[in-house]
This record gives sequence, C-alpha cells and structure tokens, in this order.
Amino acid sequence: MCKGYNVRVLFSKRLPHVVTRKDLALIVAPTYAKSAEVDFDEAHDRMERAASSQSIVDSLYEGLSAALFERKGPRTTEDELIDQLSAGVQKRRSRVKAAEITASISAVMVMLNLELGYAPEMMRGTLASPKGAQLLRQGLRDLGMHLVAQLLK
Repeated sequence: MCKGYNVRVLFSKRLPHVVTRKDLALIVAPTYAKSAEVDFDEAHDRMERAASSQSIVDSLYEGLSAALFERKGPRTTEDELIDQLSAGVQKRRSRVKAAEITASISAVMVMLNLELGYAPEMMRGTLASPKGAQLLRQGLRDLGMHLVAQLLK
C-alpha cells in the first residue's frame, strides 16, 4: 500500500499479468476523472503516471485481491476466477464505468493525487492516521469490488 502501509496477500500471482499496469491505468481512469473533474484523456494520462509507482500498483492490486477473495465461491477455483477476469479485461477494460465517489473511494483518489503531486503533502499524514488508513483500505477494497464487478459482467 502507499508509503508506510502493509501490502496484503495477492489473490493470485497471475493477477499482475492479467491486469497489467496499463490496464490498471485504463480501468481506474473513469473514477479518477469523475473525482478530479477532468476529462478521460487527462485522467488516463495521470493514471499512467501513477501506475509507474510500485506502491500505487501494489495498493490497487490489494484492492482487487480483496474483491476477488470476496467474489470466490466454494466451487470456484482461483484459476477459474483469474481466467474470467482475464477475459473481462480483454473485453471490457475500455468500457469500465466510474465508481460512485464515496468517502472511502475519495481516500484512494487522495492517495493517487499525493503520488502525482496534486494533493497537499499534509494529506499524507491524514491517510497515515489510524482512521485515514482504515478509510483507505476500505476504499481500495470498494474500488476493487467495483472494478471486478465491471470486468466480470
């Protein structure tokens, strides 16, 4: 997770190969555009820059992993779910809709803006506080749930 946070376990070691950094930038861009009130192209450019940061990528994978762990049923194998996600990424990555902007999703957007230099540095302390860190974890999970739902339609 973003500087100073713990990275959780990945759902599958295949996840970074199925959802690449470029895919992450593309699927997060609509939510970022809505949040930052910029057009999609500007949001996509910013998300590509953010996705060059390993800590940001790890955080986004953490959210996707949390969503996939929740989505996995007793009869679904990890590989089946990753295969479905892979097909969804290929078919729908450019049609992902923006997530609803909630307090927790806003925390993720603040994390992205801190990485990009668009948020005041004091916000880093807010995200590092116990309440901020919890909100950020919830936001990563919520964003992951939204993205997984969009990709696994």
